[in-house]
Amino acid sequence: MKRSGVVISCLALMTMAFLYLPLLAVAFFSVNATKYGLVWKGFTLDWYVKLFSNEVILGAAVNTLELAVISTVISTVLGTILAIGIDRFPWSKRSATSLDMILHLPVVIPDIILAAALVVAFGMLRLVSSWFEPGMLNMVIGHVTFQIAFVALVVRSRLDAVGKDIEEAARDLFASNTYLLRHVTLPLILPGIVAGAMLAFTLSLDDFVISFFTAGTDSVTLPIYIYAAVRRVVTPEIHALSTLVLLATVLLVIGTERVSRRFQQR
Repeated sequence: MKRSGVVISCLALMTMAFLYLPLLAVAFFSVNATKYGLVWKGFTLDWYVKLFSNEVILGAAVNTLELAVISTVISTVLGTILAIGIDRFPWSKRSATSLDMILHLPVVIPDIILAAALVVAFGMLRLVSSWFEPGMLNMVIGHVTFQIAFVALVVRSRLDAVGKDIEEAARDLFASNTYLLRHVTLPLILPGIVAGAMLAFTLSLDDFVISFFTAGTDSVTLPIYIYAAVRRVVTPEIHALSTLVLLATVLLVIGTERVSRRFQQR
């Protein structure tokens, strides 16, 4: 038993090292004074200073945040409505199963397949309107397409945890549909809505494949910029940029967990 426990611990440590050592290496080289090579030549923050003075990177950062915020707001509203509609409407068993399968499709489908499908769809839409040229609009639609499913799944889990007893009690007290939604259902599922929104924001912030397939010349995001820069040469500015994106993602994950715990304790 002791030997098996040691083996499991070693495997767990090796897995953690495999996952996190590359990330630590990127952060390490982002403060290394040398521009090229793997030799440590002292601590410096010059690469971060140069990073924030690079207008191309700042423009990509603005595009990334705009895309994440806009797509998150839209997907949160639509995903919440979808979750409430699926969970609270009296669907038949077959219809509920079909809706559940459709809801999970964007989660299980590989990003490259979804991105290719979006390219075909936008190509057909361009025959109707020039609004669907590659650019920010297409990117927002593409991100909302896969974000809705994640938001709806998170909100549905919250709806299942809350149950229907309180809503039925409100019905017994002659609460209207509007009052029930505003003062009972939404406050109860607010932790799920917040968690779903933060998850959608994180997914949008880190997305590359769908952004790459739908981006235009004026809508380059940070993941696309990093990909293009790495193909030429890996500079310390790229290490600094990757470190900041990683820190932003980690902070969002921690924030989501803290908010969820706080609401669950109420």
